[in-house]
Amino acid sequence: MTVTASGVTTDAAGANRQIGADGAGSGRKRRGGRPWTHAALYLFPLPAVVLYVIFFVVPVVNALQYAGTDWDGFSLDYQNVGLANLTKLATNDDLFSNALGNNLRFMLVVVMLQTFLSLLLAIFLVKNTRASIFLRALYFLPTILSSVSVAFVWRFMYDPNYGLLNKTLEAVGLDGLQSSYLGNSTFAIYWVALTQVWFHTGQLMVVYIAGLQSIPVELYESAEMDGASKWQVFRHLTWPMIAPATAIVVAYTTIQSFKAFDLIVGLGGNPPRQSLDILSTRIYTSFANSEFGYAAAESVVFMAVIAVVTLAQRWALRTSRKDV
Repeated sequence: MTVTASGVTTDAAGANRQIGADGAGSGRKRRGGRPWTHAALYLFPLPAVVLYVIFFVVPVVNALQYAGTDWDGFSLDYQNVGLANLTKLATNDDLFSNALGNNLRFMLVVVMLQTFLSLLLAIFLVKNTRASIFLRALYFLPTILSSVSVAFVWRFMYDPNYGLLNKTLEAVGLDGLQSSYLGNSTFAIYWVALTQVWFHTGQLMVVYIAGLQSIPVELYESAEMDGASKWQVFRHLTWPMIAPATAIVVAYTTIQSFKAFDLIVGLGGNPPRQSLDILSTRIYTSFANSEFGYAAAESVVFMAVIAVVTLAQRWALRTSRKDV
């Protein structure tokens, strides 16, 4: 019990009861014992919901609406063509099929190489030594560069006449390995994929380092005492424990692969040649040609492809985690 300067006597229990009675939901309960929540708390997510509706839900609904039309983007009048745009995409559009194939090959190379290299770098640099911190910053550096600047740097390196790669091969006597790089229609998309890997591996390395550092050291000590080899430790301990980080890396890398518009345009020109055309550049070309209805249909297929690939990757990761 305490006596205040004004002579009012209170005690701790009374103060707690007063706070619980006056607090907005901290101690007050509804009938039946359920906690009471102030109605104003439901207003906090409102700005995010409004932005989500304006910048995502409304454009998606509009895309679905225009996907069934022949709108050119300027005229007030347009005709509904039903599923004609989607039918053409599926059966009679070689350019879209070529872009889809390029994008899937690009994604496969980027996801595999970027995931492997970022995990490898994270394993070697997981300790917080001065050398590791310096190398982390060095490998992370390309991520802070703009896509356009990266594209122009690598465009110089890939140049068949005075590019750094061919000049280096010539200097060491390996002229037979020289290539036209982006001029080779068969392998051009893979050279762009290597640029993408160089660009973002350091960024995803940080995600894996965070995942590795969250694993308790006691688990490794127990595995060492049990005589487990390094491969067994990685397979049965490290890999399952970093599964959430792997899911983030794979999903983010996949989305990056489908959104590599600026890198493709910077390396291949606008519009890019067919060997470098991907879904985002194909959709952009359709918009530029005033085929807004058809471009909307391509956008719908684009979203569906990303959803299917992402769900398939999540299923594969869950399956591999159960098998470990």
